[in-house]
Order: sequence, then structure tokens, then C-alpha cells
Amino acid sequence: MTNLLWLGVFTLSLGALVWASSILIDAAERIGLRLGMAPFVVGILIVGVGTSVPELVSSVYAVFAGATEFVVGNVLGSNITNILLVLGIAGLVGREVRLDRDLLHIDLSMLLGSTLLLGFLIMDANFSRLDAALCLLGTVIYIYSTVATNTHSEKTKEPQVQLGPWTWLRLVGSLLLIVVSAKYTVDAAVILAGALGVGTEVIALSAVALGTSLPEIAVAITAARRGKIALAVGNVMGSNIFNAFAVMGVPGLITPLTVPDQVIVFSLPFLIAVTLLYIIIMLDAKINRFEAALLLLFYAYFIGHLYQLA
Repeated sequence: MTNLLWLGVFTLSLGALVWASSILIDAAERIGLRLGMAPFVVGILIVGVGTSVPELVSSVYAVFAGATEFVVGNVLGSNITNILLVLGIAGLVGREVRLDRDLLHIDLSMLLGSTLLLGFLIMDANFSRLDAALCLLGTVIYIYSTVATNTHSEKTKEPQVQLGPWTWLRLVGSLLLIVVSAKYTVDAAVILAGALGVGTEVIALSAVALGTSLPEIAVAITAARRGKIALAVGNVMGSNIFNAFAVMGVPGLITPLTVPDQVIVFSLPFLIAVTLLYIIIMLDAKINRFEAALLLLFYAYFIGHLYQLA
């Protein structure tokens, strides 16, 4: 009965985490559009970073709870889920996903660079404070390059949205709910991992990563249906880069992080492989249904392998 109770706590807290994140994203997106940001930049800087808030808050709490291996599992699992599941679903919903911006100049290279840097930093099974500082420096460079690009891009042609007190109240309230729900999500994940006889990083790589990626899935489906594919793709890239840099950097600056062997042997090479696959797919600036189905197939293999079903 205790395990069932904690399963209920995990489900409810993860649901609250996702719900609060969607409110946060909506408020932040309205603020970004009101400031005149281009839709692609809103996707990367506002929506992309906003959808990484669940990973960041839950990872910080995991550090204080003594489950440092949770952090790297959360980051790698979320990034794999974003590429394979989120873009796979967007590709199926949007039929053939075409982009209205050349991503090969800065954004794809930044995505690959952040993934490779993270790989080099955790290959020794340890993530030190110096490693964390390098990641946080990468966060600053990424945000600066995105904002600098925005200053030379066209302003959004979307109708100007109005901001009132309710928008700011939603922003603050959702942040508070994220903090509380993240605490119970991590607590429940640690207890359930022990009950199932698997490492905490396995729960983080699968169930937690899937749950915290639900905001990205919602954004991708909505954007694909509305024909705003730049927002969906920018969201995934922004979230993955922010995960690799900030979600690893902030907890790692608090305390060195433990990197489980399974992450180094399987999950890290798998993340690098799917990132390269994503870049290859994006060379022609589109994702067709066959490629989307391929991404979903790889995601099914990833989950199956984690639980020794593949």
C-alpha cells in the first residue's frame, strides 16, 4: 500500500509540475511577444528555457535530497525525449514539418556543442564544480548569442498582446507551485526506484524525463497544428541547450554530481547519436512523417533498453 501511495504522490506531483509549467510558459510567452521578440527567439529563449524549469527545479531539489545521480539522468533523459518523442509527435501531427529559418548557422552548432561538452565533462563519472562553471558560462554565451541574433531579426508580426496584473500573478504563482511539486516528485521517484530495484537515474531517465517533457510535447503539438513549426523546433533546441548547460550547471555548482555507470555506457552515447541524427534530419530544414516515425521508434527502443526489455 505504501508503494501505491507513493505512486499516487509521484503522479499527482508530476502532473502539478507539468500544469504549473504550462501556465509559466504561457505567461512568459505573452511577455516575450509583448516585448517584440521574433517567434523563433520566443521559442528558444522564452518557451525553450521555460519548459526546462521543471528539470531545473527538480534537479536542484534532488541535490539537497542527496540524490545527485538524479540530475544527470533527468537532463539526458529529457534531452533524448525532446528529440525523439517531442519532434516525432510534432512531425506526425504537422505532416511535413518545414522551417522558416536557417538553423545551421548558430542554433544546431550550439545544440551539438552543448551535447558534446556535457559528454566530455561526465565521461570520468564525476561532474565537478569547475565543470558546472563551464556549463554556466555556456548558458551565458547561449543567451547572449540568442539575444544578439534577435536584435538583427525582424520583430514579430503577431498582434501586440496586453499585459495585466493577472499575467504577472500567474507567472509568480506557477513558479511557487513548480517548487513545491518538484520536491514531492523527487521524493517519490527516489522511493519508487528503491521499491522497483532500479537506480534513481533510471526513473529520472524515463518517467521523470517523460513527465517534465510534457510541456514541450504540448507546445510542439499546438505549434504544429497552427503551422508555427519554428516555435516547436526552437523550443526543443532551446530546452536541450538549457538542460545541458544550466540544469547541469546550477546543481553542479552546489555540489559535485555523481554520474552512474549506466549513463556513461548507454545513455550518453545514445544522446550523442540521436543529436547527430536530429542534425542530419534537419539538413534539409524539414521533418517528414517517415523521419518522425523513425524518431518515435528510437524512443521506444531507448525506454525498452532502460528496463531491459530490448
